[in-house]
Parts: sequence; C-alpha cells; structure tokens
Amino acid sequence: MHVRGLSATGGGAQPAGKLRRGLRALLWPWQARCDVLLTIDPDTALSAWLSSTVLRRRWVADVHEDYRELLRDRAWVPGPLLAVLRGAVSVLNSIITRADLVLVADDHVPPRHARRRFVMRNVPDVTLLPPMPAGSTSVAAVGSARAPRAVYIGDNRTTRGLRDMVEAVAATVDDPMAWRLDLVGPVATSDRDWLDERLARPDARLVTWHDRQPPTEAWRIAAGADVGLCLLADTPAFRDAMPSKVYEYLAMGMPTVATPLPRVRELIEGTGAGVIVDGVPAVVEALRAYARDAAHRQALIANARAAGEELRERPSPYDEAAGLIAGLAAY
Repeated sequence: MHVRGLSATGGGAQPAGKLRRGLRALLWPWQARCDVLLTIDPDTALSAWLSSTVLRRRWVADVHEDYRELLRDRAWVPGPLLAVLRGAVSVLNSIITRADLVLVADDHVPPRHARRRFVMRNVPDVTLLPPMPAGSTSVAAVGSARAPRAVYIGDNRTTRGLRDMVEAVAATVDDPMAWRLDLVGPVATSDRDWLDERLARPDARLVTWHDRQPPTEAWRIAAGADVGLCLLADTPAFRDAMPSKVYEYLAMGMPTVATPLPRVRELIEGTGAGVIVDGVPAVVEALRAYARDAAHRQALIANARAAGEELRERPSPYDEAAGLIAGLAAY
C-alpha cells in the first residue's frame, strides 16, 4: 500500500505566496503516485477529486477545521471578498463529500454528510508527547527561586489570545512572584509589529517568543511549565471547537487557563483541571491565585494529572482512521 499525503499550505498571505499555493493545489494531486491520496487542505479538493477519478485511486480528505468560519478570523481577507471566499469553501466542501473517506476533526466540522465520514477528534497523539512528569514541578511558595511559568503552543494571533496572554503576564512583573511566558509558534503578520514593540517594553521582559518549532522542541520548551494558556476569542470558528492544545496540556499534567468557550468550559470545569477566565484582569487574577495559594495550586495540579492520565489511556482515533485508510487500499 502506498499512501501519499498532500498539503498546499505555505507561502503566507502575500500575493506571490497565494499564487504558489494555488499552483500546488492544482498540480500536486496529479503528480502523486500512490494507491490512496490523502489531502489536508480544501484548496486541493477539485484537483484531488478529478485526478483520483481519472487515475482510478482512492481519495481521503482530512478536514481539520471549519474553514468557512475560519475565514472570519483572517485579517488579510477584505470585507467584500469574504462572502466570495466563503462561497468557494462551500463549493469545495461539496466536492469533498465525494471522497472515499472524509476525516473531520469534530462533529460540527463540515461537510456534515459524505459517502463515508469519520470523526477523528483533535485529541493529542500521546506517542508524540514526552511522558508526563513523574511529579509536580510547580513552585512551592512565594519567594521560590523559580518563577512560575505559563506556556502557549500554537498559532499566535489576536483572536487566539496573543495580546491577552502578553498583557496578563506583563501585569505581574512587579509581583512577588512575577510570571514568565513562553510563546511557541508562528505569529500572524497582522500582529507581528505589535508583538515586536510590546516585547521591547520593560514589563514584557519575561515573555519569550520561540517562533515555530518541531513538536519535540516545542514540548522541550514547555516541559516543567506550571500552566498552559488557551485564550481563544469567542469567534464563530472557535465557539463549537475543542482545541487540541487543551488536551495536550492535560496529557502533560498541566492545569489550563482558558476562555469560556462552551466545550472548553465543560471539560475544564468537569475535571477541575484549570480555571475559566474572561478578559485580561481575570487571567491576571488566575495567575496570581495559582502563585499565592498552595492548596488551590495543588488541587489544580492533581486534577490535571488525573485527567491527563485518563486521556493517555483512551483508544486513539488516529489508529482507527489508519485502519480505515488501510481498508481502502485493499480494494
């Protein structure tokens, strides 16, 4: 069996990058030599469907986000163009329904109906994560030699909490236990100038941006952090989603400080493995409470570790998806 995965992503929001991405989306599905073609971008849908029909091979489409709603979160999309692009995504989603297998990241992610649709939830692949630390690495008390540390791994932009995370940590700079923050991941073009200017100011001296990193390096940076941050804005694209990073934080035994998106709130409050916050002042208070209140801190850590251990023992949806793909190649 030969499975070939294709993604046309790359090149950014600049015109030249968009042109390169468009050419890849058209050409790569025809150039792939395989029994099963796996695509992970909607851009490739039309070419993938046509090439798979002509070349008589199986096509698997992996749809990991609601792209129609995600377009609202892209500053580079001008208002008049938004409706056009959303319509184009609807057409691509319709084409994707013709794939032999459609993998979606959650129940609400379109297309809702397809020949064969499998919900491959955004849970972490624990085989890619380091083992959960053997014990708590949390600060012991105010005055400890080690400052408490927060971490965020993922795409950095305003709607994903970039500015709120930086401002919240900067607000603790004069506290007895000032917080550190490690940001791991690319920064959106629309936020880059703001971040450069903000990090140059004295109160943000404990914030470090690491840019995009391979998974092993990202989790090496995150190792030993006290809390994970997930401060997504309440946008249409995020409202019904369950961010994979929350699962990843828990799998590492880290309590999560998160905004009150419905499914995130349900998980965090149901497990007691973190704190739900709304706005920068609430984030600041959550961080300060963690640093000063040992009983509160240890309860969060214990609950996060219990939730993480349970998560690590669950059957992997990725293994089930791999089995479905292997079954296609057998025909």
